[in-house]
Amino acid sequence: MVIYGVALLAGCMLVGLIIGDVLGQLLGIDANLGGVGIAMLLLIFVTGYLKDRGKLPETTESGINFWNAMYIPIVVAMAASQNVAAAFSGGMVAILAGVLAVVLGLALVPVLTGKKVDDASPLDSTPTAHSGH
Repeated sequence: MVIYGVALLAGCMLVGLIIGDVLGQLLGIDANLGGVGIAMLLLIFVTGYLKDRGKLPETTESGINFWNAMYIPIVVAMAASQNVAAAFSGGMVAILAGVLAVVLGLALVPVLTGKKVDDASPLDSTPTAHSGH
């Protein structure tokens, strides 16, 4: 049912926000530290897990997709503006945490896509014959 997809999304959002609040408290910042991003990662992993085991019906997936299209971009935009304001008022630790999150996110792209670094080939790996000039 569609409502199960919405419930799954809401559960991931709730868990992500709680983890983000705990991370903020552990680092001494009075703000949610990456809760929306954590929620989105949880949603990706949980839906992938359920799909692999055949336990994610099409109607449930459509409930998730509906809110992905409508709700998540709004929440991300609101949280991003709050996090930036909190980061500047939180000082160097908050800025360092943000930079570290971006660097780790970029480093994990090959891992999450399943590509090895050795598989990446340069754009111009084969020499081409030039026409006579």
